[in-house]
Amino acid sequence: MSASQVQNDENREANETDPLAEANQKIARMSRDLDELQVEQKLTHKLAAAGAVDLETAVLVAKARMEGKAQADIDGCVAQLRKEKAYLFGGPADISAPRKTAPAKDRATTSQTALEQAAKKAAKTGSRTDLQHYLKLRKNLL
Repeated sequence: MSASQVQNDENREANETDPLAEANQKIARMSRDLDELQVEQKLTHKLAAAGAVDLETAVLVAKARMEGKAQADIDGCVAQLRKEKAYLFGGPADISAPRKTAPAKDRATTSQTALEQAAKKAAKTGSRTDLQHYLKLRKNLL
């Protein structure tokens, strides 16, 4: 064998191992990404079940706390986060429907009573002006 053939054989072997090494690196990188996504998905589910109001923020904070630890206890992290950062989680009061403010409620009640009074007056008097006043109030209210 000549020196050029030996060198060509070595080059071919080096070229064959390079794609294999690249593929192994790519597989390792994809495996890490998959593990991170699975942890993030578990965190999201646990935090949503715990009642997190701002889910994105809660996930980011939990991931930052778990970063130094390898495959840390997700339940423990969620419990600790719920205890330390209670403002990220809603209580039973947050689940109920929003309440009307007092002025809006009073205004709606006042408008409704004014409409009822105008209807009663129009029915009682039978006057066209009273009926027209009632219809105008009804049009503006509805």
